[in-house]
Amino acid sequence: MPKRFVISLIALLLLVALPSAAQLYTEWRWFGETGYQSVFLKNLATRGFLGVGVFGMVFGILFVNLRLALRGLKHPYVVFPGGGDIQPIVLQQQHVRWLAAGVAALAALFVSGVASRQWLVFLNYLNATPFGETDPLFARDISFYIFTLPFFESVRYLLLAIGVLSLIGSGTAYVMGGQLGLTPQGFRVDSRPLQHLAALIALIFLLLVAGAYLDMPRMLTTPGGIIHGAGYTDIEIRLPVLQLTMIVAGLAAAAAAYTSFSSTTWPVVVAVAGYILVWVGGGGVATLVQQLLVTPDEQRKEAPYIVRNIEATRLAFDLDEVEDRQVSGDASLTLNDIANNAETINNIRLWDHEPLLDTFSQMQEIRTYYQFASVDNDRYVVDGEYRQTMLSSRELNSDSLPNRSWINERLQYTHGFGVALGPVNQVTQEGLPVLFIKDLPPQSETDLELRQPSIYFGELSNDYVLVNTETDEFHYPEGDDNVSTRYDGTGGVPLGNIFQRLLFSLRFRSYETFVSGQLNAETRIIFHRNIADRVSTIAPFLQYDADPYLVIADGGLFWIRDAYTSTGNYPYATPVAGGINYIRNSVKVVIDAYNGTTTFYLADPDDPLAVTLSKVFPDLLKPLDAMPEGLRSHVR
Repeated sequence: MPKRFVISLIALLLLVALPSAAQLYTEWRWFGETGYQSVFLKNLATRGFLGVGVFGMVFGILFVNLRLALRGLKHPYVVFPGGGDIQPIVLQQQHVRWLAAGVAALAALFVSGVASRQWLVFLNYLNATPFGETDPLFARDISFYIFTLPFFESVRYLLLAIGVLSLIGSGTAYVMGGQLGLTPQGFRVDSRPLQHLAALIALIFLLLVAGAYLDMPRMLTTPGGIIHGAGYTDIEIRLPVLQLTMIVAGLAAAAAAYTSFSSTTWPVVVAVAGYILVWVGGGGVATLVQQLLVTPDEQRKEAPYIVRNIEATRLAFDLDEVEDRQVSGDASLTLNDIANNAETINNIRLWDHEPLLDTFSQMQEIRTYYQFASVDNDRYVVDGEYRQTMLSSRELNSDSLPNRSWINERLQYTHGFGVALGPVNQVTQEGLPVLFIKDLPPQSETDLELRQPSIYFGELSNDYVLVNTETDEFHYPEGDDNVSTRYDGTGGVPLGNIFQRLLFSLRFRSYETFVSGQLNAETRIIFHRNIADRVSTIAPFLQYDADPYLVIADGGLFWIRDAYTSTGNYPYATPVAGGINYIRNSVKVVIDAYNGTTTFYLADPDDPLAVTLSKVFPDLLKPLDAMPEGLRSHVR
């Protein structure tokens, strides 16, 4: 092999491998800093286990089948006969074997990549928590549809893919060897290819039997007529058709197995034709019954299944205990009613979020590089009175810095500072909002204390920053001067030695991180600072509320974000946008705006999905009782 080619190959591997290694290593360090390295390792280990295991299985089965099929290839295979000055392309037997190994490896790599993405399905199956409720048709626990059925279907499609790929690959090899194909006398197949391919067809039909068996409970989680789940036609026609399909597919598997030990092909042909006839005919009969029998009398025919659909939907969305009350609306409002509800009346919101956000921006941004991203409603005890307030954080927007440079964006301007907070129901004589906390540094006109107003983690913090460098950080403006600070929090990953600096510079495509003399042994790199990115990186299997809110507690700033467990596999429940037909607000996430400490709390211990997650990741969810009282009073 030419030396230049080897060097080029090594350079290419380094070009591809180094950035991936840097990404993996820096993520591992970050998960260690957040305290969720066990989540990262379980994700990685499970993906690796599934990927390697499936790759080995698929490669082994495909390669064995291809080698068996290629044994009949006695002569070199002509890929291109050539002509004129063009030389023919001929593959020797050794080349064909290597080609078969390469094809098997590529197919196995693709299938294993798909399989490794099912890592959470696999873990949920191993740690499934019963719901204690059963479906009305098969009387299976709901957990079967949410945890077990998706895993079985993944295995089903994996095995079916292996079978079909083996059949296609082996058939192609036999065609190359001249043992299978069309001749002037008709279709020709030798005895050994017939035995091999018939055995593969028998295995595929056995998988179709299993597939039809799984399709029966799957009817409860897919649309059926006017409802979601099995309706009249599904139960009266499609269910018997699936049972018949299992029988026909089983007979077809037996016929194909018989063919593999005989010299005749008609049993396989009859088996395939019979399966197609049942499959297509069953679908046609179901369509006719739906159109001619059900649709004209749909309300009566589907009535019991509509009841099932309504009951399941109410259960899945936790609406089964809603209390119905008749409200006439004709009661008279008296002065006593107002006096008895003074707390509510005194907290009626006068300010709309959008105009108030613009007003905060005009009054309190103070510098162009500060920005208020959103306004959040909350409640605080202010000077002994329970008040509804509106709060907005003053974050740093590095895109608006007057002089943008690597030092400014990464070392000096690192964080936002302070909040604007005021009551929802008061205005000044000029028509402006009253502010309890305002200005820089933050000044409080009430007993609300804000001792740590720095915001290193927020809704606008999209870039990494470096702290504890030789450059002082900008803290806040004071007149014509600037006040500086040094970060003394716990957030960030130590840069460490020169090798680690190299990997972080590769991760962020920043040569300055590697060569800058402003960095020292105490320097820490803070990334994943955007709170949406932060929580979804730690727990991508949860769904998150689009609007996190900021809370003042114990003198510091904390973000609270609602997280949801959800699925689209609850039987008979109607899905909403995104295919979700079961959801619980089971998790509350708290992010320290200064330290970045991110804590997931289990808010609904009765939710089987959340309990299963706590089994899968024992270190992820803490009990809600462990949340500090200052934060618990702000949980929605």
